[in-house]
Amino acid sequence: MGPLKGVRVLDLTAVVLGPMATQVLADYGADVIKVESVEGDLMRANGMARNRGMSSTFMNLNRNKRSVAIDLKTPEGKQAVLKLAETADVLVHNMRVKAINRLGLGYDEVARVNPRIVYCAATGFGEDGAFAGQPAFDDVIQGACGLASLVGHEAGRPEYPPTLLADKVAGLATANAVLGAMVHKYRTGEGQYIEVPMFETMVAFTMTEHMGGNGFSPSIGPAGYARLLKGGRKPTPTKDGYIALLPYTENHWKAFFTALGRPDLFDKYDLTNRHERNKRIQELYEDLRSVTKNFTSAELIRLCREMDIPVTEIFSIDNIHEHEHVRSVNLFQKQSHPTEGEIVAIKPTAIFHKTPAGIHRHAPNIGENTEEVLSEAGFDPGFIQKVSAGMPKP
Repeated sequence: MGPLKGVRVLDLTAVVLGPMATQVLADYGADVIKVESVEGDLMRANGMARNRGMSSTFMNLNRNKRSVAIDLKTPEGKQAVLKLAETADVLVHNMRVKAINRLGLGYDEVARVNPRIVYCAATGFGEDGAFAGQPAFDDVIQGACGLASLVGHEAGRPEYPPTLLADKVAGLATANAVLGAMVHKYRTGEGQYIEVPMFETMVAFTMTEHMGGNGFSPSIGPAGYARLLKGGRKPTPTKDGYIALLPYTENHWKAFFTALGRPDLFDKYDLTNRHERNKRIQELYEDLRSVTKNFTSAELIRLCREMDIPVTEIFSIDNIHEHEHVRSVNLFQKQSHPTEGEIVAIKPTAIFHKTPAGIHRHAPNIGENTEEVLSEAGFDPGFIQKVSAGMPKP
């Protein structure tokens, strides 16, 4: 059941950031109770689906969870959540702080019924900053944190990478923060309030290698890692396509150019001196590309494997499932879903040798576990029927 077996998480998140964080906890064995509205999580409608409300995106973010459909704006809904919070180890939400406080489910209210709870708010912008409370979605954060400008710097216009990078990175950061607070709780018995701001998380993520001269005070030069911005690290062209290739050490470069019949290029760039090499990295990569165009992808991959130089063919989202390593570790697993039929799930990638993570519960339909969870919490059938009125049936 995973290393978090016995941990209960009350999940008031939606869309991508929050559900990714709580799915990590669920994959690690936590009992994650997903509280949804009557309409359900917005991501139920985003992406391909066989049946309404069960998109592939939603299922890839919400397996291993139980769904309770509750209207949080009603007194009964609030009562139900506070009752569930009494026995929860963790509560995670990604609403605006003012919004969840208006519902009467802010940290102070929840801590009143469970002082030991780890309460995590995944916010757009930190609550102690000038943009506190501003609406924040993936595109907005990518634009604000420097990532869109970075991705589009060569084209001269900002571009979003075609993946929800900010949501997913912040989701993983949220899971990390919860796990850190859980360690503290088990050591001391203390719960606490955590905030994981999406914007600050993504600025830190983007700028790690791009602080450049601004990493010193006063600044000694512009921001940016020149090897990435000007060095031309792109897929390497071959006679019949492209590969990803990266000679990195002095020995790599010498062996590579010698094998390709151009040992003169090793001397041309003084590849024994990393600082000198980095100064001329753009020229070096241009010469590299001019040489690789004379060889097939298969020839270059074989040579690089023989010399232990990092290399791979280029895979797409359409054929990544055919990657030999992906198949060998059974990363994409066929499973049977009670309403969606045969599906393909991506298994947890962390490998715990004593407490393995895994997929033990299908992604739930809206409110599929409402009666089960509320009964466990001690609510009588009358209350459950009232709080579930108008809710979709499993």
